[in-house]
Amino acid sequence: MKNLTYFTSEFVSPGHPDKVSDQISDAVVDACLADDPNSRVACEVFCTTGQVVVGGEITTTTYIDIQDIVRSKIDEIGYKEGMGFDSNCGVLSAIHAQSPDIAMGVDIGGAGDQGIMFGGAVKETPELMPLALVLAREILVKLTKMTRTKELPWARPDAKSQVTLAYDENGKIDHVDTVVVSVQHNPDVTQTQIREEVIEKVIKPVLKSYELNPEEVKHFHINPTGRFVIGGPHGDTGVTGRKIIVDTYGGFFRHGGGAFSGKDPSKVDRSAAYAARWVAKNIVAANLADKCEIQLSYAIGVVEPTSVKVDTFGTGKVDEYDLAEAVRKVFDLTPRGIERALELRSGKFKYQDLAAFGHIGRTDLDLPWEKIDKVEELKKALNK
Repeated sequence: MKNLTYFTSEFVSPGHPDKVSDQISDAVVDACLADDPNSRVACEVFCTTGQVVVGGEITTTTYIDIQDIVRSKIDEIGYKEGMGFDSNCGVLSAIHAQSPDIAMGVDIGGAGDQGIMFGGAVKETPELMPLALVLAREILVKLTKMTRTKELPWARPDAKSQVTLAYDENGKIDHVDTVVVSVQHNPDVTQTQIREEVIEKVIKPVLKSYELNPEEVKHFHINPTGRFVIGGPHGDTGVTGRKIIVDTYGGFFRHGGGAFSGKDPSKVDRSAAYAARWVAKNIVAANLADKCEIQLSYAIGVVEPTSVKVDTFGTGKVDEYDLAEAVRKVFDLTPRGIERALELRSGKFKYQDLAAFGHIGRTDLDLPWEKIDKVEELKKALNK
């Protein structure tokens, strides 16, 4: 009998109430940066039955229409009349300017706040991401697409997934053990139909695309309570920044605690987390480790990071101290250096798109922090 250990990651759809809030927050960021790339934004959103509250600190030279941003995003996500939440909801705006005490430190190129940020990469998928998170995400990417194209006409926007992998004694993936999917639905569909269509049309194709055998899955839990008609902000209040593990690595690597959505790139919670992924991915892509986690830390108003730590979990081909020194030489990890290198104010991608299906390991978007462009420089710095 095999001695197996288990690891689980979850994901949520764009229609999850917390993700509704995240997407609105980042749509505000996008609107500000589109006309004023130097905008300072810290935008929080609260959504519940028939109501959205947008608050925070914004300093910008442009005008943004909060009402239009909120209503357009809700329509895009797919909430309609009769679901308890739709674009005819009330919208309350409570926004003021950024504190000059914070701006004073950011203006000279320092970090917008203190904090710790993590990024990681691992040889479990082609995109160097943890497989459990990738599977949970891809299940909801497919489910959401089929919901919006009416291939699953009974499905509504709110959904969650969860994937459990079994690992053998050598840390290798043995099989997919459990898949959980809960999807909001119209009241007139049967649970039998939901279960059959979710497994056959959504889960199995995703597993096969990663060369995994669906027949080895021990458990499928599809809408395990038996009913999920009331959902979205009508069924559960949504708040910006409550899905930070979904946004990153599904718990496979550590997290510093700071959310991404609603923040302009001067906030290192966002920019340094992207940079940490960029660094870790290049280390693994250079075959300097099979698994790598980077920790960065910053102090408000201070330009250089206060620490850079590399952890390769025993898989490193060189000493971790030497790796950290090489990282400092090759990567500019100052807040403005990160903004420039990762084009965070360029408008080449929309932050609201990241808020929908994750900020890390995306293959559908051309994201600068997913590029493997520092491999040779790292090797040279390490004399490899």
